[in-house]
Amino acid sequence: MITNRTIFVQFTKEGIHRYPAAETDPKLNRSNSVDDKWLDVSFLASPHRHIFHFRVTISVTHNDRDIEFIQLKRDLENQYNSSLLEIDYKSCEMLAEDLIDYISKKYPGRKISVEVSEDGENGATLHFEPSA
Repeated sequence: MITNRTIFVQFTKEGIHRYPAAETDPKLNRSNSVDDKWLDVSFLASPHRHIFHFRVTISVTHNDRDIEFIQLKRDLENQYNSSLLEIDYKSCEMLAEDLIDYISKKYPGRKISVEVSEDGENGATLHFEPSA
């Protein structure tokens, strides 16, 4: 018996962001430590570029295009209408939460997962379950 049906879409967007705390947080800024210099990520405080990878999974109720993939993908890509995302301080988690907010309003009552990564390497996944 099938107990869980989902579809997914994936897309990428070039973006610029920064992590202001990296400059002042001693756990992140190790530039003055000889032993821990390899852990220094203070450079993240400056605006830097990534290709952000998005993967969105949403529950469906049947097997015949309950939600059309291409329409969903185009709709989500349209949420970022410029060719370059300028997201200032937003993290992968914040981008994922923004998409979940949008999707959950458009498709109420659905389980949603959003994964956002930087350059397809490091990222975050958020899961949303509607209230019963």
